[in-house]
Amino acid sequence: MKKIFTLIMIIGLIVIIRGDTGSSEITITNIAPEKDRLQIIKEKGLLTFASANGTPFVYIDTETNKLSGIDADILAEITKRLGINKIERKEIQFADLLNQLTTDDSIDLAADGIYITPEREEIVSFTQPIYKESEVVIVPKASKINFKDDLKNAVVGAVRGTKFVDLIQEWKKNNLVKDVMIFEDTPKLLNDLNNGKIDAGVSDATLIEYSLKSKGFFLKTLRDYTPELNRTAGIAVKKSDVTLLNALNEKINEMKADGTLYAILVDNGLNKNDMILN
Repeated sequence: MKKIFTLIMIIGLIVIIRGDTGSSEITITNIAPEKDRLQIIKEKGLLTFASANGTPFVYIDTETNKLSGIDADILAEITKRLGINKIERKEIQFADLLNQLTTDDSIDLAADGIYITPEREEIVSFTQPIYKESEVVIVPKASKINFKDDLKNAVVGAVRGTKFVDLIQEWKKNNLVKDVMIFEDTPKLLNDLNNGKIDAGVSDATLIEYSLKSKGFFLKTLRDYTPELNRTAGIAVKKSDVTLLNALNEKINEMKADGTLYAILVDNGLNKNDMILN
C-alpha cells in the first residue's frame, strides 16, 4: 500500500508540474544587462543636471547667453574630459534639488554650491569636495547691528532648504535672535532686507560677496562674525550611480592635480582659501 501511495503521489506531482506549461522543457531567455547611467550619458552625448538659478554657482551670462558660474564651469570641464559634448540644465528651487534628483530619472546629477552634510548623504552620494564654503550675516548699511550679539532683537532670514535655516532656527531656540523668516530664494531675501522688512539675513559667503558687488543693494556683512558652518561643496548623484560617481571623482582629481580646478575657482572670484588640495 505504501508503494502504491508513493507512486500515486509522484504521478500527481508530474501532472501538476506539466499542467501549467504543457511541457517539461525549460526555456532560457538571454536578458541584456541594464546600462548604467554613465554609459547612457556617453551614448546620448548629453549630461542633464539640476540647479537653482543663481550667481555665482550656476546662471546664464546675459552677455554671452551661456551657462556660467563656479559649478557650471567645473561641470563643463568634467564633461569635456569624459568625452560628453553637451550639458543641459533643469532649473529647480534649491530646496527641492536633491528630492528631484532622486525621483526624476531624466536628471543625472545636481550641482549648485551644495554643502556636503551627513543628512544629505543619507539621500544622495556626493563627489569628493570641490571647494570650501561658509556663511555670512548681512544687514543694511545703516543698521546698528555690528556684532552677532546685536541680533537678539532682530528678525533674521534665510533661504528655504539651506543649512542657514537650521542655523538661525537654532539661534532662535537659544534666544540669540528675536524671530526667523524663511524665503524661497536669495533675491527675495536680499530685497526684503534692503527694504527693511527684516533686520538681518544669513547666506552663503561667496554668493553674497558676488551679489553685493554686482547689485544695487545698500547692505553689508558683519566683519567680526565667525562662521559656524564651515563646509565643503560637492556634486550630488543618485546613490545607485556608482560608476558615474567614480568617473566624476577621477576627473576632479585630475583637475586638482593639473591646476584646472584652481583656475576655475579664481576665474569665478574665489581664492586659494576656497581650494581643497586633497
